[in-house]
Amino acid sequence: MKNLRRTFLGSVKASLLAAIATGLGSVMTLEATLPRRASAIQLNSYCQISQADASRKEALRRAAFENNDAQAKGQYDALVAEHARALAQCRAANWPREQAVWLRLYPCDLQPGILEAVLDRIANMGYNQVYAEAFYSGMVLLPKADNPTVWPSVVQAPGYEQRDLLAEAIAKATPRGLDTYAWMFALNFGYTYTLNPQQRRTLAMNGRGQDTHTFAQSGLSSNAHEVFVDPYSLEARQHFQVVLSEVAERRPQGILFDYIRYPRGTGGYSVADEVADLWIHGEASRNALLRRATNAQGLSLIQRYLDSGQLSPNDLEAARQAYPNDSEPLWQSRVPSDQKGNTAPAPLSTLQRELWQLTVAHAVQGVVDYLTEAGQLAQQQGLRTGAVFFPLGNQTVGNGFDSRLQYWDRFPTWMSWHPMAYGVCGHTGCIVDEIRRVLAAAGPQGAQFVKPALAGAWGQSFRNRPSLEAQMQAIRQATPQINSVSHFAYSWQDPEFDNSRKFCQLR
Repeated sequence: MKNLRRTFLGSVKASLLAAIATGLGSVMTLEATLPRRASAIQLNSYCQISQADASRKEALRRAAFENNDAQAKGQYDALVAEHARALAQCRAANWPREQAVWLRLYPCDLQPGILEAVLDRIANMGYNQVYAEAFYSGMVLLPKADNPTVWPSVVQAPGYEQRDLLAEAIAKATPRGLDTYAWMFALNFGYTYTLNPQQRRTLAMNGRGQDTHTFAQSGLSSNAHEVFVDPYSLEARQHFQVVLSEVAERRPQGILFDYIRYPRGTGGYSVADEVADLWIHGEASRNALLRRATNAQGLSLIQRYLDSGQLSPNDLEAARQAYPNDSEPLWQSRVPSDQKGNTAPAPLSTLQRELWQLTVAHAVQGVVDYLTEAGQLAQQQGLRTGAVFFPLGNQTVGNGFDSRLQYWDRFPTWMSWHPMAYGVCGHTGCIVDEIRRVLAAAGPQGAQFVKPALAGAWGQSFRNRPSLEAQMQAIRQATPQINSVSHFAYSWQDPEFDNSRKFCQLR
């Protein structure tokens, strides 16, 4: 059995090393443009390493970890340090100052030398920041033996219960000149969260009796694996605070919050144009909305509006008769008629319109408050924070709203904004337009905290998007005040190596 295991591990390691060797040239898209000096690391204007230096570093890494060559290990560490210094100097002298890549780590990265290979290749491509997924798809990047959260650990292989992949990645990124940010799903708790029946009650619910899991499984959501919780749920917030605290203990440079929104529906469900479409019908959200009433008539009408989706003359008359001491129904933000100079109470049509506005605002505020609370907790740990969002997620659509209700223009400006400028139009125009839209909302100081995320690959068009070089050049020309950009995702830059790591079975 030991021989079989040794053979298996050897084959796995060999496949990973082969993927590294095969893919080395694919990520080096530009020739070095700086003059060569003896034994100096060569970087081009994108701060990418030369093929010769990448090969030299990779050969030393393989000798150090595959052959346990102590001398090679010393030379490798020295070369890594030299590259880190060159990368820091290059990024300080070239646009953008911060260039990040979004990265998913896999259990097989715990094999000797593999995590080093991943981070080397990231530094080779000119990145000085890594956005590493720490909580995603209902899993958490914590050791199985030290995971107090309600989610399973990413690494489940026997014998690896104590290994802390996130902490190891952060520690190994630092000597390579890479800052590591933990990338976390915020309101999307994943399918595994629903396996506990008690936790189903924390999910967001619409007015048709569906929670977000049922909605997704019915094919009405753009992603069947997304499960969104009610941002007003105290239990859900507490569960997230536990995982956030654990990730913060690993001391990344910061935390980036993703999925700060509601589901994106398909077809007609992509637009919220009636109260039944809003994800505010769960117990926590509904109770929070009812507390926004400021008198008994207002409470009665909010309840009736939630239950039926509209008001009738009988509803208004019933509220008046039940609570005659109230001059008219009132709730937060509603100005009494007499203060607006009106002698008669507001008509039914006005009340119904104002209730629609109230319920939409309530849905939006829940998301903003959830993000704000999480960001404050992270900052109390001394960590930077950022919010990831779709630039078009806060649009009105006809008489309704984009179903995601991602009103990022209300997100705190004390955290960085990471608009996912993923526009697909066959050229860079729509991508630049999305970034301009965010900058316009951010105001004069926006360039200090707006850090666009781009989708694509170096040196080639990918998924109907221009190359990253073309996107970067267009952004620099159109919005030169931007000085921080990220690329989604590492798997798109290095697909062969990523797949070999992803489908490897750790033993």
